[in-house]
Amino acid sequence: MALKNEVKQVVRRGGAAALAAAFGVLAGCQAPDSQTSQTPDNNQTTAQQTVGERAQQFPNVLNVYADPGQVLYGTYSTNKYNNFADLGAWHGYYLHEQDATHLYGGFAGPVIIAEEYPVNLSGAISRLQITDAEGNAYDLTQAKAEGTYYPGRLVQTYELDALKVTMELVYGSNRTAIIHTVIENKTDGELELNLSWTGDLYQQFAKDDERADEPVDMGTTLAATEDGVQVDFSEIRSTWWYMTREENQFRIAHDRAVTTTVDEDQNTYVTTANEPVKLAAGESCCTYETQSWTFTQEEAQAEAAKVTDMLTNGEDYFALSAQRWETYLDKTFDGHDSADEQYQRAVVKSIETLTTNWRSAAGALEHDGVVPSMSYQYFIGMWAWDSWKQAVGVSVFNGELAQNNIRALFDYQIQADDPLRPYDEGAIIDCIFYNQNEARGEDGGNWNERNSKPALAAWAVWNVYQQTGDKAFLEEMYPKLVSYHEWWYTNRDTDQNGIAEYGAMVDDAHYQMDDEGNFITDENGNRILNPEAVIEAAAWESGMDNAPRFDQEGSGEDDIGVQVFENRDASGQVVGYSINQESVDLNAYLYAEKGFLKSMAEELGKTEDVERYETEAAYVRDYINTMMYDEETGYYYDLQTNQDGSEKKLLVNRGKGPEGWIPLWAKAATQAQADRVVENMMDEGKFNTFVPLGTVSKDNPSFEPAKYWRGPVWLDQAMYGVEAMQNYGYQEEAQAMAYKIFDNCEGLLEDGAIRENYNPETGEGLHTANFSWSASSFYSLYRNTLTGDHTTSQTGFDIPQA
Repeated sequence: MALKNEVKQVVRRGGAAALAAAFGVLAGCQAPDSQTSQTPDNNQTTAQQTVGERAQQFPNVLNVYADPGQVLYGTYSTNKYNNFADLGAWHGYYLHEQDATHLYGGFAGPVIIAEEYPVNLSGAISRLQITDAEGNAYDLTQAKAEGTYYPGRLVQTYELDALKVTMELVYGSNRTAIIHTVIENKTDGELELNLSWTGDLYQQFAKDDERADEPVDMGTTLAATEDGVQVDFSEIRSTWWYMTREENQFRIAHDRAVTTTVDEDQNTYVTTANEPVKLAAGESCCTYETQSWTFTQEEAQAEAAKVTDMLTNGEDYFALSAQRWETYLDKTFDGHDSADEQYQRAVVKSIETLTTNWRSAAGALEHDGVVPSMSYQYFIGMWAWDSWKQAVGVSVFNGELAQNNIRALFDYQIQADDPLRPYDEGAIIDCIFYNQNEARGEDGGNWNERNSKPALAAWAVWNVYQQTGDKAFLEEMYPKLVSYHEWWYTNRDTDQNGIAEYGAMVDDAHYQMDDEGNFITDENGNRILNPEAVIEAAAWESGMDNAPRFDQEGSGEDDIGVQVFENRDASGQVVGYSINQESVDLNAYLYAEKGFLKSMAEELGKTEDVERYETEAAYVRDYINTMMYDEETGYYYDLQTNQDGSEKKLLVNRGKGPEGWIPLWAKAATQAQADRVVENMMDEGKFNTFVPLGTVSKDNPSFEPAKYWRGPVWLDQAMYGVEAMQNYGYQEEAQAMAYKIFDNCEGLLEDGAIRENYNPETGEGLHTANFSWSASSFYSLYRNTLTGDHTTSQTGFDIPQA
């Protein structure tokens, strides 16, 4: 908001020209040879909106070229193409592919989010057409066409003998994109031009290529408006595919008087400017168009006023967008521009990925935040530990978004008076979406309260505070963090020894059901627990869904496998479930969290809390180092336990994973222990693979290099590993690891998408594209390791002496 207010003050003082002078952005419309910005006359003047100086250095770091069809998804339920979005808007755009001449004259798309699911609304919803006074068309399909994706902006040019057309797209708000079009007369004589725009609508979508001949009705129709055209929607509540309501609206508006006609099928339209444009030789004209996607009537009404201002003062919005992105880049590279260009391009791609995945408050989402991937069918929601990781990276260049991403999850922190689960007071649930689930009175299928996520919220808050210096945010979050921290020990510590386990919440999904969906009960009428469902939720709670250490059958003859314990409060009520292992990463995260909370308490003057965390941390640290470390293999492992805590077994037999270096990231290990762990990390037969620091050691029988958490490199765990090495004096080795990651992850240094994870042996990008926590991890690795010597680890406690 500070930047926006600053820009508005500049505009008030000196208008568009002052804005241009202040930010180095050429605002408004002017003749090609003029050096003075003018107030725009959209009929008779010309324009050249400029990209910021830094942004110009980073064209096309991500390939967003597309020919979007009714089938959106390719492999792994992921969009076939990458797209651009900004400001938390719920719709995005592509640049059309070079040979997709049927899309010329417009930006490809949009892809809209139907509450929880992306779908292409059109191939290109608005395409410019130009004819002369006699009605002869200037055929843009015959033009020399170019498209460029700059940070924060799409640019397309079409060059004919007589005309040059330049189109630029930025976002003016979290619901509206603005398109600025410049038409230049290249001839020696005057031209009279008639402008019109046309588009057609996808009224159906297909779920995938295999079902392309089984399209699903989208309930969309076109209707003419006074200033353009709008798409109307029907009430369709397809929980797992597509969710719309009648009040949804996609609206296109123009800055000049127009007349729109819609065909009988309400599928195609033509919007025609009522007056022609006359251009002298060498002169240009410009026009503005807005495209808005809103969910409710209230949103649509509020956006209408904003659209009016955008169409009147479009140059100001382009200037604001340019400066905002220059600020993102300046903050990113300030003191961190020493890396080669290819690595700088990778970190800019990280910013673009995170910003495209930014969704503004809507539906049940009360604050803005970053979703895991706008490209994936089931990822248009906010997960807890995703949000913590994304906030840490985003905080450097967009502190307000980082704060709100954290708030979004804490909006649904369980309270003592919660009607469903008051015994989970303090907990943060797994993930939230536009729609809550049936238990909360709505029809969402993705909303999940079966489990929480690893204890990293305090890490996120402290690192965001380090970037923003916003003490009010620290004061706001501290009591909420304390409540969440304490929840782990009331609901996930089965033997009450101060060491937690992953587990699950009390939830209908954790009980056995018959084929008709009825609960199966015992002779006393009590529901019968489904251990497999609880173990599934516990693995989700760890974040490592199918990691070998959570295999129900265990590993080896003397391994009893994963079992489930009920956790009860003093009254005997079941308040949650734990699995029978104290996980080393969870307790290392909790140790680190005590360090972060201590630092916050010091900042806020809470002396008693400081002493408390020091005492608690010493106990957890010593437990980790004595009970969870194996001298023979030089590594940390989970610890199997029975319910009363009388029997413990170190699970060396299940092999090594990234959980073993988390004590180093938390600064809980001694130097001697860290040295042994780093030996394992540096071993080419274990973790030092082509892309290093995967999720399962290469010598583990369960290693599968392309199977989710059974071998692929996840960038968050790799970043923790690199930071773990830095914490213990292995800066050179850590930097070498980071460079291997950047150099060998497929497409990262070219124009490929940032992927969910990577094959450690080949570098192949796996699973979802445009994945946010990977982008955030790359971002932090660039600043903190490639171009710096810093970690995000806690500083409340020193590394323990041997």
